[in-house]
Amino acid sequence: MAILQSSTYGKDNVKFLKVKKDPLNPKVHEVMEATVKVLLVGDFDVAYTKADNAPIVPTDTVKNTILVEAKKFDVFPIEGFVAHLGLHFINKYSHVSGVDIEIFQHRWTKYPVNGKIHDHSFLKDGEELRTASLKYKRSGEFVLKSGIKDLTVLKSTGSMFYGFNQCDYTTLKPTTDRILSTDVDSVWEWDSKKLGSLQNVISQARAGLFDSAYKSARETTLSLFALENSASVQATMYNMCEEILRLVPLVSTVSYSLPNKHYFLIDLSWKGLENDNELFYPSPHPNGLIKCTVGREKKAKF
Repeated sequence: MAILQSSTYGKDNVKFLKVKKDPLNPKVHEVMEATVKVLLVGDFDVAYTKADNAPIVPTDTVKNTILVEAKKFDVFPIEGFVAHLGLHFINKYSHVSGVDIEIFQHRWTKYPVNGKIHDHSFLKDGEELRTASLKYKRSGEFVLKSGIKDLTVLKSTGSMFYGFNQCDYTTLKPTTDRILSTDVDSVWEWDSKKLGSLQNVISQARAGLFDSAYKSARETTLSLFALENSASVQATMYNMCEEILRLVPLVSTVSYSLPNKHYFLIDLSWKGLENDNELFYPSPHPNGLIKCTVGREKKAKF
């Protein structure tokens, strides 16, 4: 006996770059390069169990929809666009009961020329991504998340790690001065009850809520990383979460996933040289991975 318990399908890695022109000066541009994934949930069981494709919305149609709607709709910011896509698929296809959408926005930044920010020239600002995801059901229930991914940071001092549990397997030495580096992966989940509906999400997007929250989260991440004399990755990431919750009342939880990218002090004593935290080996070997989620109410730990 075999029973189909769950299924979803759609299109991934749908890419576009959209130019937004200032209506008062069409030579002044903003750009958005995005990678989109849309997965559909619904009454598609017979396609799996009976080889009957009648209910299937082709993945090529999903791709075309993303691109056409990106042309017709203001995709800035991505939280507004993800809400628009969710409403579109639910309203257009009666047998679609839910959608699961992710958007990654690649970071392009204007740069100065002759002392002035150029109107329409951009540089690729690393591999950092701004993210938005939506799980939306026909009933109106939704989970909306925003985030930052692959923001690589390093500081050459101002980080400690000591007082940790030690046993007969421990080789790590306590330190009050070390390099700290990580690839920031942060996600904040919005309070869907406070937002109300996806139409309200679109309205709030136009009003600047999501851009403001992203700016606050990014600035909080970078400033606390730089300024704290970090006792541990755990302590610093908790402080980041707490500050974002304070700054953005409509966010219900904040999560961080931070790999601790190790840089080991190179021993040059064999050459009679003292290495006073100046020359390090970037290790490709196992790294620490520290995660946490901080919310506004207590929940049972699993």
